[in-house]
Amino acid sequence: MASRYLPTVLTKAETHAILDRMSGVPQLVAQLLYGSGLRLSEALQLRVKDLDFAQAQIVVRDAKGNESRVTMLPGCTVEPLQGQLRRIKRLHQQDLERGYGLVLLPYALERKYPNAGREWVWQFIFPSVGIPLDPRSGLRCRHHLHESSVQKAVKQATRAAGIQKRVGCHTFRHSFATHLLQDGYDIRTVQELLGHKDVKTTMIYTHVLNRGGRGVKSPLDS
Repeated sequence: MASRYLPTVLTKAETHAILDRMSGVPQLVAQLLYGSGLRLSEALQLRVKDLDFAQAQIVVRDAKGNESRVTMLPGCTVEPLQGQLRRIKRLHQQDLERGYGLVLLPYALERKYPNAGREWVWQFIFPSVGIPLDPRSGLRCRHHLHESSVQKAVKQATRAAGIQKRVGCHTFRHSFATHLLQDGYDIRTVQELLGHKDVKTTMIYTHVLNRGGRGVKSPLDS
């Protein structure tokens, strides 16, 4: 049975008001949440090889349900993402020179390709500041950025924008879907971009748009 819970959705103006009050890596992550419809965990787990600038797309691998999907790469994020890649490439080179440079690979890939974890294409786009000891392998591995850093930045920007709604990182994904439907895109297209298995899950955004009975104009207002 489909959920009847209606998610919080921002207007386009509210969305940009929040994004404009963010900066640095948290702003870039939030732009991908809204511009590509990513979950926060998906954005933070992106690796270098997942960005396809030539095709203007992002490959979201091993997403919820262990299935990959493709979504759009917003044009306005290309330049900051390329700048981010240059910064983390320098960081990765420094890590290698210090005897580190390792990241964890998903699932069984680290057993199949034991040296791939030090390759550039597998590095996280949004890496952690430190290089903690991985309890599973006993090795020092650079992880991706912690979710809390983006969550805190979103909350601060929401307050600064004076928006009286309960806004979290997932609100950007809800707003992405709703705004696409508002712009006339087909619900099946939105379903595919979000990675929903069942279109019924995507249908919740048609309710947010106040379609159906609530879209009827009151006779009092006529």
